[in-house]
Amino acid sequence: MMIEELLSDQESLVEVKDLTVQFGAQEVLRDISLEIPAGQTLVLLGESGCGKTVLMKSIIGLIQPTYGQVLFDSENLSLLGDRQLSHLRLRFGFVFQNAALFDSMTIGQNVAFPLRQHGRFSDEQVREMVLSRLSEVGLPDEVVFKKPAELSGGMRKRVGLARALIMNPEMIMYDEPTTGLDPIMSDVINELIIRTRRRNPVTSIVVTHDMNTARKVADRVVMLMPTARLDEGESQVVFDGSVPELDACRDRRVQQFINGEAGERLMEMRSSQLN
Repeated sequence: MMIEELLSDQESLVEVKDLTVQFGAQEVLRDISLEIPAGQTLVLLGESGCGKTVLMKSIIGLIQPTYGQVLFDSENLSLLGDRQLSHLRLRFGFVFQNAALFDSMTIGQNVAFPLRQHGRFSDEQVREMVLSRLSEVGLPDEVVFKKPAELSGGMRKRVGLARALIMNPEMIMYDEPTTGLDPIMSDVINELIIRTRRRNPVTSIVVTHDMNTARKVADRVVMLMPTARLDEGESQVVFDGSVPELDACRDRRVQQFINGEAGERLMEMRSSQLN
């Protein structure tokens, strides 16, 4: 049985219902509806400004909907108080685009930070958990004494992943995990995303522009278009399916994005300048 068939039988961990998000007069998300089964790796694709990161932040309650609902494990996030939301977010891990490590802390302190903030663990337990997570992402024990500035970009990304895993989250959110990395290190990160899912029963959302990442890690791909480039009433989700279905999709917007074809977009930009 294919993994897509297995996942289709899983209950939805996340339900997004008619989600609209506006910042003032700017509509970023329009009537987004989707369900994410437990254990699925969902890749969000789309050009800059289409609302990928806003959608991801809405799913963890950092951004409140203008309209619609986001349910996590059947709980409507809009109905939860600050304390309830803070407790719920312990079930999430977040891998930031630029790792977002604390420069003044050592690597060990960075990875241990969630444990110190939210857990009740002895120093020895913290040490063992930190070393275990660093080992999972391929980093040696001695890295705990270094500062972020002493590490390469790829190593900092791996530290960010170790920190995201330290509280054993049910869902991990990856925001552009391979941005700024060379092709080899990008593939290392992709492999770690796959390995993380195999070792831990996690649901994952990956925001990326990198088609290599999308093709390698995704069970499912959702592609968004910026609302400003849509006709009235047109769905913002222009694709929702598997990677083979993505490659076979005949929608010209999808093909232009996955093949990196800028010709039609350049014509649109020139037209707007003339007008």
